[in-house]
Amino acid sequence: MAEQHSPLEQFEIKRLIPVEIGGIDASFTNSALWMVLALLVVSLLMMAAMRQRALVPGRLQSMAEMSYEFVAGMIRENVGDEGKKYFPFIFTLFMFILGANLLGMIPYSFTPTSHIIVTFALAFVVFIGVTAIGFARHGLHFFGFFVPAGVPKALLPLLVVIEVISYLIRPVSLSVRLFANMLAGHTMLKVFAGFVIALGVLGGWAPLAFVVALTGLEILIAFLQAYVFTILTCLYLNDAVHLHH
Repeated sequence: MAEQHSPLEQFEIKRLIPVEIGGIDASFTNSALWMVLALLVVSLLMMAAMRQRALVPGRLQSMAEMSYEFVAGMIRENVGDEGKKYFPFIFTLFMFILGANLLGMIPYSFTPTSHIIVTFALAFVVFIGVTAIGFARHGLHFFGFFVPAGVPKALLPLLVVIEVISYLIRPVSLSVRLFANMLAGHTMLKVFAGFVIALGVLGGWAPLAFVVALTGLEILIAFLQAYVFTILTCLYLNDAVHLHH
């Protein structure tokens, strides 16, 4: 297969506005553009939806209210009432990931969440924020999170090391899950779309049907991955707030 038809070509980072600061490449890329577009689209939709604030909501307002209640419900169930103050961040996180995932389904667009550096940056912000909240609320008692209750003292050093390692790899597992799902799904779509073109009108109907079905599945996965990332953030926040083990 020629390079220009590679299914991985869609993930190529391209410089749109070259910028160099102190020898560091800080160019505005296609990835940055689509992240900005995701923020703008979500922000404009939310503002347009709530502009009327009708007693009997229309479709757009209903969608915004459902999104609000969906995330608020997640926080109530997984963090409790103390999680309300963190709602703006969690709601923004969910809507940004969802917006970026869905915009990436548009033909010839770009999916920022298919790059590990983007998903890791999001996960690292969550990790640092949750850890900071844990220390702010509990001080040095936060280290008690790494000490399992009711275990023999002989096994305690080993288990503490395991707990610390599992805590430190949270941003890695959180970021890889989102990145890998988006990367794999878009790659499969591109591969089967290539089969449609290669087989032509007569033989391409089977891969075309698969592309249509896979597109529907990818839209579902776009929602699911935004949900998974957000609910894991809520669970990590619950650990920091309540010091649960």
